[in-house]
Amino acid sequence: MKKCLACGAIYPSLNENCPTCSATLEIHDGFPSHAPASSEVADGFKPSYFAELAPLEARNFWFRVRNRLIVWALGKYCGGFQSLLEIGCGTGYVLSGIANAYPGARLYGSEIFPAGLKFAAARQPSIGFMQMDARAIPYFEEFEVIGAFDVLEHIEEDTKVLAEMHQALKPNGLLLLTVPQHPWLWSSVDDYACHVQRYEARPLHMKVEAAGFDILRSTSFVSSLLPLMFVSRLLKRSPSNATDRVDAVAELNISPWLNSLFEKILGVDLALIRNGIDLPLGGSRLIVAKKTIQKPLG
Repeated sequence: MKKCLACGAIYPSLNENCPTCSATLEIHDGFPSHAPASSEVADGFKPSYFAELAPLEARNFWFRVRNRLIVWALGKYCGGFQSLLEIGCGTGYVLSGIANAYPGARLYGSEIFPAGLKFAAARQPSIGFMQMDARAIPYFEEFEVIGAFDVLEHIEEDTKVLAEMHQALKPNGLLLLTVPQHPWLWSSVDDYACHVQRYEARPLHMKVEAAGFDILRSTSFVSSLLPLMFVSRLLKRSPSNATDRVDAVAELNISPWLNSLFEKILGVDLALIRNGIDLPLGGSRLIVAKKTIQKPLG
C-alpha cells in the first residue's frame, strides 16, 4: 500500500496518484520523486561524493565485507523474502549484491539525492529506484524487509526515520541496519562524511525498540581492525587534519595487497558472527529487528 504524503490517505500500490486528493507523483531525471524539494539539500551528504565512490566500492575491502555480512543476514533472518526496500541506496552497490544473491525478490532503492540514483540504475536497471526523504516514506505495510546501511547516522531525526520504516514494513517485517559505532572513534572523516553521530549499542537499541521493533540480533563488526582504526582516527583529530584537508577517497583507495589483507582479517569477524558470536566492540554495528507493534499513523 502507498501513503499519500499530501493528505495521509492509504491506497493501493498500483495507483500512481492519490485517489483521495489527486496528488500526483513528479518525475525528475527519470526517477519518481517523492520529495523533490529535498533533492538538492546536502546537509546529510555530499552528492558529488557519489562519482568518487562508485568505482571504488566493488574493490574496497570494507564495502565487500559489509555486503557479505548483509547478504548473510538476509539469508539467516529473512529467508524467502519477496520484497525489500533499501533506504539511502547511494550508488546501488549493496542492492547489486542482494540482487545477485536473491534474483527472485522484488527490490527497490531510495535515495534523497538523484545523483546517486543514476549510478544505481546503471548497476541494476531492473530495480525500482525512487527519490525519497526517509523522514517521510510514502508506503504503508508494503515491504517484507527494509534496509538502511550506514544511513541513519546522517540524519538528525533518526527516531522519525525508524518510525517511518516501521510503518512501511508489513506485519512481522524485518529491519536491517548498519551504523558506525563508538563516539570515541569520531574524527575529521566523520565530519567529511556529514555524520551526525556515531552510535553506541544501548541507546540505539532503545530507539529501535521504541519504534516498535524486537531486536533479533545485534553485533559489532570491523572488530579485528579496531585498534588500527582507532590509531588512524586519532591521527585525524589533529588541527593539521581539518575537514577540508581530509581525502576520504584516498582512505578507500588503498594498495591491493593491503586491501586483500584487511578483507581476510575481517573474514574472521564474519566467521564469528555466522557462528552466533556477538562482538562487543567494532567500528560498525549490525542490527536485525522484527516489527512487532503496530504504531498509529501520523
